[in-house]
Amino acid sequence: MVELVAKTPCEGLLPITVGDVSLTEVLPENLTMVSARKGRLEACSEVLKSVHGVAMPKPNRATGTQAARAIWFGRDQAMLVGVTPDSSLLNEASVVDQSDAWAVIKLEGDGAEAVLARLVPVDLRAATFKRGHTARTMLGHMTVSITCVGEQAFQIMAFRSMAKTLVHDLQRVMESVASRG
Repeated sequence: MVELVAKTPCEGLLPITVGDVSLTEVLPENLTMVSARKGRLEACSEVLKSVHGVAMPKPNRATGTQAARAIWFGRDQAMLVGVTPDSSLLNEASVVDQSDAWAVIKLEGDGAEAVLARLVPVDLRAATFKRGHTARTMLGHMTVSITCVGEQAFQIMAFRSMAKTLVHDLQRVMESVASRG
């Protein structure tokens, strides 16, 4: 009988450091899609605030900290990262576990913006894309969520099935940026 072994999405691929930029895997406790029921966005936000300390984010924003974060994922939707959703949330929203569906990585260091500028069609410079800003966009040919989590630090979420491609594309560009000095 075959024995299955659990692996993280980027196991064996990360960490990588090239020049001043590093790429590491983030392993949040939970990833949960929270979709507010029709007309219940404010109530959903209040429940999230009271039990998890994060509100439903406005479009293209994230709320919270590394321990518990809500990332905008679409109209009246957020990805709750890092905590197990409280059952009281079920009265206000549909809640779906996404923990095994996503690869979550962190790109950081002096030059992280330059790396993303070559792959992402969104202006991610610090002047326009500040801490707590998030975007659902493309990275190369993959759909991703990119959230600014610090100065020259970005959390990137891609479908788990694209983890190897995500790491490959970022590493290739990291090497290109580093070679330019």
